[in-house]
Amino acid sequence: MAEQQQIKTVVVLSGGMDSTVCATLAVREQGAEHVAALHVSYGQRTEAREQRAFREICDRLGITRRLTVRNQALSQIGGSALTDAKLAVPEAGPKIGVAVPITYVPFRNAHFLSVAVSWAEVIGAETIYIGAVQQDSSGYPDCRPEYYDAFNQLIKAGTKEGTIQIKTPLISLRKVEIVKLGLELAAPFDLSWSCYSREDGACGVCESCALRLRAFEAAGMIDPVPYLPRAAAPTEPGSRGNPGTQR
Repeated sequence: MAEQQQIKTVVVLSGGMDSTVCATLAVREQGAEHVAALHVSYGQRTEAREQRAFREICDRLGITRRLTVRNQALSQIGGSALTDAKLAVPEAGPKIGVAVPITYVPFRNAHFLSVAVSWAEVIGAETIYIGAVQQDSSGYPDCRPEYYDAFNQLIKAGTKEGTIQIKTPLISLRKVEIVKLGLELAAPFDLSWSCYSREDGACGVCESCALRLRAFEAAGMIDPVPYLPRAAAPTEPGSRGNPGTQR
């Protein structure tokens, strides 16, 4: 049996557009044999579809070291339209990120990163990649650079060696720049899933779909994922929308 390659990086892979580009970047930089992928399910509406995206993206990128875990705390705590069926997922308006929306899952990324750090410490990984984005985002507080600076200090104080580092290679990029980077890297956008509310086809109107559609339109490309009939994301004032997504 061949000796198992040293894992250098753990990538937090939800299966969405940003995490897909982040995982592709990690593989290009480190080599698939040196990358491990982590997926955390937490009772979100599109849990099964995101798990499918995770598996298929890992297959496409050649990532064989994988860990899928389930966090029961976030769905029991609730407080988010992603985890509480009584709360509706809102449609996106012309402006996104003005206020923290009801789709924010309280302190979610801390849960994800805690698992990633624990796993990295066990398997000897040096870095953790996460596709957090501050620009052109919904305004989630756990996607700010200072959040990850603080978490790196926590890792330094709370792990055996204190040397694991969280990296956020996309955090300062706008969504259109992420799309362009993904196209340059041949990221498997067709396998990714960003919709907050549907698993049979992307709704096209939640904030996540809207941000994605606007980014592909700005890049002059058609989003390859399937959208429900007549689905169209609200556009910026003066925009003509994305006719290529009406399928």
